Amino acid sequence: MRPQKLLLTLSLFSALVSVSAQANAQDLATTLTGQQKIEYLKNAIEDIQTRIDSGSVLTVGATGYAAIGGVVSDNALADGIITQEELDAYLQAKDLVTGHDYAIAQTAEQLFMQEHAAAMVNLSAAVDTLTAATNVIATATAIAIIATEADTKPEQVALQNILNTDAGSIDAGEVAEYNDAVAAVEDYAQAAGAFMAAANNNELTATIDSYATQSNFVVGSYTAITYTQSVDEFVISWADAGFEAGFQGYLTPDMKSAADLYAAGEYINTYGGYPTQ
Repeated sequence: MRPQKLLLTLSLFSALVSVSAQANAQDLATTLTGQQKIEYLKNAIEDIQTRIDSGSVLTVGATGYAAIGGVVSDNALADGIITQEELDAYLQAKDLVTGHDYAIAQTAEQLFMQEHAAAMVNLSAAVDTLTAATNVIATATAIAIIATEADTKPEQVALQNILNTDAGSIDAGEVAEYNDAVAAVEDYAQAAGAFMAAANNNELTATIDSYATQSNFVVGSYTAITYTQSVDEFVISWADAGFEAGFQGYLTPDMKSAADLYAAGEYINTYGGYPTQ
């Protein structure tokens, strides 16, 4: 069976078509928020991907049966066909997303979500760097297993030879790269989490939105933003408008310690998903 998501996407597309019959493209573009447009595009792409996945499996099955004399029924590969509705939904969503102005945040929530997205990109790159650095260290630390078993002269000589290779030993540069990578993961994870928590904090976003309204500038025109976890403070600058403000003490309930990270890491490794808190 096709996933229910397809029905939801097609229902949304049908609703959009219905709306577009009463309004022009510009009206439709302003009816949905930028995030709604992205979600619509995401669902449309996933529906097409599901068709591709189904087509791939069905093709293998059809080829296999054809080789041994199995007669494939008419429309047996229908689930692998991308329908016109699905294509139209994708094209509609694509136009909505490409036509939306995501550059300037109009609210504090949008500002924080934009910063969160950027921090997550940096975090992903930092994790990749850490993975590579970990592999280098792990290759050398695996020698410890050999060392514990090196109780004969030939084994001890073999251990010496391994330790004299680059792969079999650890140097200061490799340790520095590993430590720097761990620190980068902490920094970007901290920033990403803080920006997401801030976006979800109605009191904080309302305070910033009110400040911008009273000072007569657009929230998204900020020129710099920093977060200092040790004092739980955001500092946001709107240099062009001549404003800078600090917002402190809003994220205390969202702080996560090393113990929390251990627990979350074990949970994710065990269940393959994120803990709720």
